[in-house]
Amino acid sequence: MNLPVTDLVVFIIITFGNVLFGASFYFKNKTSDQFTSGGGKLPSWVVGMSIFATFVSSISFLALPGKAYVSNWNALVFSFAIPIAAIMAVKFFVPLYRGLGSISAYNYLEVRFGIWARIYASVCYILTQMMRTGAILLLLALPLNALFGWNIKTIIIITGIAVTAYSMLGGIQAVVWTDAVQGIILIVGALTCALVLTFSMPEGPGQVFEIASANHKFSLGSFGASISDSTFWVVLIYGLFINLQNYGIDQNFVQRYMTTSSLKKAKSSALFGALLYLPVSLIFFYIGTALFSYYTAQPNLLPAELKAAGAGDKVFPHFIVNGLPVGITGLLIAAIFAAGMSTVSTSVNSTATIILSDYYRRYFKNATEKSSMKVLYISSVIFGALGIIIALSLVGVESVLDAWWSLASIFSGGMLGLFLLAFLSKSVRNIDAAVGVIIGALVIIWMSLSPLYFTEGNLPAFKSPFHSNLTIVIGTLVIFLVGFIGMKLFAGKKHKNN
Repeated sequence: MNLPVTDLVVFIIITFGNVLFGASFYFKNKTSDQFTSGGGKLPSWVVGMSIFATFVSSISFLALPGKAYVSNWNALVFSFAIPIAAIMAVKFFVPLYRGLGSISAYNYLEVRFGIWARIYASVCYILTQMMRTGAILLLLALPLNALFGWNIKTIIIITGIAVTAYSMLGGIQAVVWTDAVQGIILIVGALTCALVLTFSMPEGPGQVFEIASANHKFSLGSFGASISDSTFWVVLIYGLFINLQNYGIDQNFVQRYMTTSSLKKAKSSALFGALLYLPVSLIFFYIGTALFSYYTAQPNLLPAELKAAGAGDKVFPHFIVNGLPVGITGLLIAAIFAAGMSTVSTSVNSTATIILSDYYRRYFKNATEKSSMKVLYISSVIFGALGIIIALSLVGVESVLDAWWSLASIFSGGMLGLFLLAFLSKSVRNIDAAVGVIIGALVIIWMSLSPLYFTEGNLPAFKSPFHSNLTIVIGTLVIFLVGFIGMKLFAGKKHKNN
């Protein structure tokens, strides 16, 4: 499909304008402190927009409307947990990190449990970000290939190089400021699409709600007690744990807490960025529901292949190309690109920061400012290149991508439990934490991979009965409880011996 010239111009101006804007911060980025924290002088509203844009990816932009189109608003319950997690992060974690004064989220684990805990968490983080970058670059390229016939590998390479370049040149200042711009583009694009859909209904805007209500599209899911279905409670609990992990211990977010000039501004930026996602995710779900009403009222506008089961994720891209006015299509494509670019740029910068703080400066005590900047530049390039290579290797291999989403919970699932042990109980020993992490990781591995290996014809009794959303919940609780109980047992024996 050929892209109209107007849409192509809009897309190019917005996308490459962002890249050039980010690269321009090279001239304000001469020290490692400026590269990793912006010198602690970034405006709180910009940091808040960056936190929001980091949370939203191109997956959210396309997948959330797709979920609402084929199902209901059950997945929106995830967003209901964000305010709770954000308030907990602002009350407990932001002051903790600001008080320690370390740019690394994992320095605290070394203080509590020793170097093993810091290495464990930082390695898990690096592996997660590496694969996440590859997955985002691939998933960013797939809809553009489907819509316009652009070569997938070419999209991956060009996007990866562009984002890596401005992330490397401009550091966190480039990442945060471009995130803010990209976040605004994303919101404008989503609002525009929602308005066009609403006022394109044959019988007026009210028809959206009439058709959607008749088909129970606004349902938040079952309120039953099932642990194997995606009920309201399962999604809410999952959202609480995953968002507490995001806003409480994820380097992507923790690093931003250090970029403002005061604790008060750090707290306000964290709350602003987190709470902004709630109304924006509501817009995404509304778009999916409005698409359902739009094509239910006008079924002749939807091709037969998109009416088949399993084609829901392709309906929104179809509408972007065929249902939006010229120029607006280019804006929406740019918004999708912006969402992906903000996620990748954050991963590049934060991973380079972890390499510097958790490894280079940890083991090379005489590190100079010049050598530190070299490490940041080299780490950015290497990480960006690895992300591109991973994305290219995943092209056409969807099963590998599916397996990665399962492995992602293995890499990251143990981190929250370890942080909670460190933060909530000052008496937990290193050995208690280590045993908790090992047992918790085994539980997470079983819950993540058992559905793939234990099927109806292969030891079905060993398959996890829990919904996949509960993996991080149960894994985190196991790590915390094993570590806490181990501490209590040891303390009891010690008291008895005395």
